[in-house]
Amino acid sequence: MKHKGGIFLKILSPGAQIAGRMVGQVRLPGAAGPFTVLEGHAPIITTLVEGDIEYTEGATRKSLHVRSGFAEVVDDSVTVCADI
Repeated sequence: MKHKGGIFLKILSPGAQIAGRMVGQVRLPGAAGPFTVLEGHAPIITTLVEGDIEYTEGATRKSLHVRSGFAEVVDDSVTVCADI
């Protein structure tokens, strides 16, 4: 589903949903190197390596360390399944 005014970020780990919120941008530790997702990003599915997921909520930058996982980007939504 396409979202207006940002990116919907959902982070899941085994047994828990860590985050489900609208953000301005998301930086992910992709297997081919870190990359940033902005509104209108092309669809992609990628594996994640150990590193930090960084995102902005308004003027606030937040981060969450992950050990591994994968991410799907589609229609201004980012869904991450990761081992935290």
